[in-house]
Amino acid sequence: MSDNPTLLVLTFAYGAGVGVFLLAAGWKWLAARRTGARWATPTELPLPPPLPPAGRVPVWIYRPLDLLGALGVFGVFASLVLSAASVSSDKELTLDAGMLVANIGFQFAMAGLVVLTIVSRCGPVNWLGLRWSSWPWVFLLAPGAVIFMWLVAGGLYYSGYVEWMESLGVETTQDTVKLLRETDDPLTLGLMAFAAVIAAPLCEEIVFRGYLYPLLKKFGGITAAAICTSLVFAAAHGHLTAILPLFVFGVVLVLLYEKTGSLWVPIAAHFCFNGATVGVTFAARYYDIPIGLIP
Repeated sequence: MSDNPTLLVLTFAYGAGVGVFLLAAGWKWLAARRTGARWATPTELPLPPPLPPAGRVPVWIYRPLDLLGALGVFGVFASLVLSAASVSSDKELTLDAGMLVANIGFQFAMAGLVVLTIVSRCGPVNWLGLRWSSWPWVFLLAPGAVIFMWLVAGGLYYSGYVEWMESLGVETTQDTVKLLRETDDPLTLGLMAFAAVIAAPLCEEIVFRGYLYPLLKKFGGITAAAICTSLVFAAAHGHLTAILPLFVFGVVLVLLYEKTGSLWVPIAAHFCFNGATVGVTFAARYYDIPIGLIP
């Protein structure tokens, strides 16, 4: 049996994320009981509050019954990632064009299901803040987030984080990055670039920041929702070395969404981050440039 701790840590990350939310939601529920307030009933859709909650991400469209939807999303990601980790701990998985097509289809299916769930209650433009009047800021905020994450990755690399992971027997390069470096199949390279630069920024932001975060924010508060969704987001990538920088990235994306109220900003930041990662990986491949930690 392998001593690789990936499966254990990923399981802990999912459990910790759910646990943080449950504790915060329970505390908020007890506080509401003490003050005589109440949550909406499962079938009741409250009107928008006269004053917005802390931050700019709206939460009024969500109902307690939607928590079952969040549980379903957690369960789908956890089952897929943990089953893959349990197999790859003893046998290395290889990505091919068929798996990439299936992955892209899965991402769009999850995002589409979320949109269909919410669009009947609130138009997607209002829901996701797509009429953002200060949209030119995206050209500063998105690259700034990428630069910050590169500084985080560089700090982890030079602090010995990668060597520590290697000492635990953990693969320090994600399968997707390894595929971009090694494959010679143009179809696979094209699908990989599309999945990383287009599908992931759009679909993951709709699911994690657009749906899960405001839902959990309503019932557990901003901090618990940010921690929970960022942990699940990081664990959903199924790679132990990348889980810490991806958790930080998840928190950064939440902050960008909360400060602007528009999902365009985390989508753009995610696009720039993944696009830069693909670009650096191609540069390392074709020009033999040494690179360190790429989450």
